[in-house]
Amino acid sequence: MQSILQNIAKHVSLTSEEEALFLSKTETKTLKAKTLLLNSGEISKHTYFVNSGILRSFNVNDNIIEHVLHFACEGWWIGDMYSYISQKPGNLFIEVLEDAEVVSIAKEDHKELYLQIPKLERFFRILAENSLVSHQERLMDNLSLTAEERYEKFCKKYPTLIQKVSQKNIASYIGVTPEFFSKMKARLLKK
Repeated sequence: MQSILQNIAKHVSLTSEEEALFLSKTETKTLKAKTLLLNSGEISKHTYFVNSGILRSFNVNDNIIEHVLHFACEGWWIGDMYSYISQKPGNLFIEVLEDAEVVSIAKEDHKELYLQIPKLERFFRILAENSLVSHQERLMDNLSLTAEERYEKFCKKYPTLIQKVSQKNIASYIGVTPEFFSKMKARLLKK
């Protein structure tokens, strides 16, 4: 539980009483690889903090092609924020890629924590702002950068994931087919 408290402490200071209250509203889960925490079409009732392991959020289009939106490793948050905030059915799956331990916060508890510990509203606003900036940057990258440049940015953003995540998932994240990705990597190795 220290990991999630350290994550919060980067932006706001909680008293020991506030930390205890916060932790009382969370649930820690140990999950096996390939576990689906959320299916497309469901209403997201939780957001997750990753203590260990790797998770991904992805969408499947009409042609049954997966599009990875986000990876979350130790110290990162993940959720279907559209569904979580709107309480409408979402279009994302959240899957455990590598055995993981996550801290889960239910939507109702989240709202209650905002009232009882107003500092947490600031903390989660900062997370939302950082996420918005990151998603806008990724969208602009997908519109203006080559696949090689997007792969280089992926390697810088997720250096620990390069060896842990399948090439298929990396290809999906940068927006290319696994076949194109394989050829591109071969070209990069020759340089």
